[in-house]
This record gives sequence, structure tokens and C-alpha cells, in this order.
Amino acid sequence: MQVLYINQSLLFIQKVSNDTPAVQTEFDTCRHMPEVLIFYLGLQFINLFLGIPANIMVLWLLHKSKKDSSTSDIFILHLAVLDTFFCLIPPLELANLMYLTTSSTWYVLRFFYGVKDSSPLFMSCICLDRYMAVLQPIIFTELKDRRHRAFCAAAVWLITLTYAAAKCVGSLPNFDKVFTVMILVAFAFMVFCNISILWALRQSGPGRDEMHPVKKRAFKMVLIILAIIVFNYLPPVALFPFKEYFSPDVFHCYIHYIAFGFMDISSSIQPVLYLSKGNLHYTPLCKCKTSCCIGAAEMEVST
Repeated sequence: MQVLYINQSLLFIQKVSNDTPAVQTEFDTCRHMPEVLIFYLGLQFINLFLGIPANIMVLWLLHKSKKDSSTSDIFILHLAVLDTFFCLIPPLELANLMYLTTSSTWYVLRFFYGVKDSSPLFMSCICLDRYMAVLQPIIFTELKDRRHRAFCAAAVWLITLTYAAAKCVGSLPNFDKVFTVMILVAFAFMVFCNISILWALRQSGPGRDEMHPVKKRAFKMVLIILAIIVFNYLPPVALFPFKEYFSPDVFHCYIHYIAFGFMDISSSIQPVLYLSKGNLHYTPLCKCKTSCCIGAAEMEVST
């Protein structure tokens, strides 16, 4: 009887262990399509090794050129601070995705993800500042005092930290729709501002067949910025609104990491772009006779 009892106990334990699924890592969950996860981690480590030094260099240049700084520099500075902190997470992210099964590390990662999700808000502020410089130069000149820009930066940080804290909780119903709406609105606004700037710069002055050199340089710069915005933010804009049309498995293991991979690599691309144009100097405004040209000169300095 005792042997029978022991055997029954062993059978019961074995049945319970078979019925209880083992806790899997994120990589185990997406083992059937690991290429996307590896691609995502590769982009994140580019941020670690390229994004951190590039953003620190941007911060150093902004500090060094305080006296000659442009109106957009306050937003560029805050964006560089945000991206520097975000670029620190790849080692923890690698450990969490590949090896750890604990849920505690997800709270830290979700907070940093929330901070990065809000980076398009700072980009929108930069685009708005350049839009005003080119299309509304008179109002731009009157509002050149930076106090309202500091207020805007503080408001963006308040929104960012509130959103990141809410995302950190991870249990709010339909919270992912907040990001979808935010990225759609920010992307549409950034594209509108840059296309409007390109359209204004493309118009030649009366009696002129060629674009002014200042306007030409600004046009090229805005075109590059627009291309980068589309490259970084179009994947989440194009894919996230259609989440319900994908199976949960495909969206979680494939769409999610592709979209955020392209968005997150902006932490390296944007500072590298700023550094590549770091040798630009102030263009004398007296050489530009049109208001659009004056705005282009102002905008060129801020890139």
C-alpha cells in the first residue's frame, strides 16, 4: 500500500508539473522568428556604442556654444539628454529578452520605453521652431525670447514622465492606443512643418531663376531631416493602427520589434546628423533680402 501511495504521489506531481507551463524568456516566446529580435537588438547596440558618444558630443557642443546658440538648441539639448539615457538600456534589455524570466526588470525597461516613445514631441517642437523661422519670420523675431521655449520643454518633460510612469505600470487597459494616437499626431505635424518649409524655400524670389545659396543649403537640410523623420517614424505610424489585423503572435514577435527598432535608432541618427552639420556658421542676415531667406538663415544655424 505504501509503494502504491508513493507511486500515486509521484504520478500526481508529474501531472502537475506537466500541466504547469515553464516560464519562458522573450526570446523563447519568439523562437520561431528570432531574426527580427536579433535585428532589433543589433539596432539597440548601435545606440549603445554610437548613440551615447554622439549625444554626449552634442551636449558638449551645445554647452560650448552657449553664446551663439540658436532658438532650437534648447529642444535639441533636451532631446540629446533623453536619447543619452535611453541608449544606456541595451545590456539590461539583452539580459531581459534572452535570459531573465523575472517581471521586475520590465518595470525599468517600460519606463525607458515610455521616455523614448515621447521623443517625437521634442522633434515636433524643433520642427515648429523652424517652421516659424521660415514661414512666420516676423512673429518668430518677436518671440525670439527663450522663456516660452523653456516652458514648452518643461511641459514636454511633464507629459513624457507622466506617460512613462503610466507605461511602467503596464496594466492600464488600452494604453497602447495612447502611443498610437501620439505618434500619428506627431508624425503628421512634423511632416506638415517640413513640407511647408520646403515649399516656401522652393519659391524663388521675383525675377530670379535660381534659389538663393542660403535657401538652397536650408532646403537640402530640411529634405534630409524629412527623410530621416519618415525613415524613423513611418513604420510605427503605418503598422500600429492596424494592430488588430495581425495575429497576437505576429504582432508581438515581428511587427512590434520592427517598428520600435526603426524608431529607436533615431537616438543615433539624429545626433550624428547634428554633428555632421556642426561646422555651419551664422549667415549674415543683411545678405538675405526676403523674409523667407532670413528665416532660412535662422533655421540653418539651428541644424
